[in-house]
Amino acid sequence: MFSFVVKRALTAELSESVGQAINLSLLTNKMEVEQLLSLSGPALAQAISSLLETPGLYVFSDILELPNVRELETGPHAPVYQLLNLFAYGTYCDYKERAASLPELTPAQRNKLRHLSIISLASNLKCLPYSLLLQQLELKNVRELEDLLIEAVYCDIIQGKLDQRNQQVEVDCSVGRDLGPNELPNIANTLQEWCSGCEAVLCGIEEQVTRANQYRESQLKVKVQVETEVSNLQKTLKASSASPSSGPAAAGAASNQDADQPAEPRDPASSQEPRQPGKKSSKVKGLRGSGKIWSKSN
Repeated sequence: MFSFVVKRALTAELSESVGQAINLSLLTNKMEVEQLLSLSGPALAQAISSLLETPGLYVFSDILELPNVRELETGPHAPVYQLLNLFAYGTYCDYKERAASLPELTPAQRNKLRHLSIISLASNLKCLPYSLLLQQLELKNVRELEDLLIEAVYCDIIQGKLDQRNQQVEVDCSVGRDLGPNELPNIANTLQEWCSGCEAVLCGIEEQVTRANQYRESQLKVKVQVETEVSNLQKTLKASSASPSSGPAAAGAASNQDADQPAEPRDPASSQEPRQPGKKSSKVKGLRGSGKIWSKSN
């Protein structure tokens, strides 16, 4: 329990430190952007080059929209403006294709542009093979690639894990980049498809709600009908139990009436069973009418 509390405290402290660092970075970037408003010409071009090296700054569309920065697009410092536009919407491969017309990158700028390229790849693929990253970022070996990926994870521009066995990066999420003008139609189409899907789901839910309400109403009608029948049956039973011609009282009255009536005479002939023929009795009765009298003297 104690170790769990300590772990939570350390995690909270680390999160607070990271949050303070991010807020400080955002404040610094905001101050640097505000300083650009007062610059022009070579000073502005130099400030933009320094801004491209600023740690934690990966969004540049706001800088491109500044009026004094837009003026660089057609002047002698147009390559700096094109480089800024590349950091906003392009990748490291785009830079290699146009390297002849763009300023040379410093090591910090090259590293950041590779980070931005990883973000662009992670927005389309969740598993980035090492072979693809080595080709797109023009790195010499896997060690340099893994160092760059670990640095990107610590900079919080991507979250994931390195799968060294399968030679790939499993990306969980990544930060967003500036949206280019050519990406807006695709985003609009995606949002339209999402809205259409939401409407279809909503229609399906409404149909289910309608069916559920209809089923509920039918069940309520059945319940009311059953309760009515039960109530009528109870009333019928009460009425039949209260009537004198039915029930135990009526049965007792019928038995008393049967007891008061005289019993019908039984027919003796019908009650005697017919005598079956059998043997004659062995007893010999005395003869009657014997006129001879014997005296004692005889």
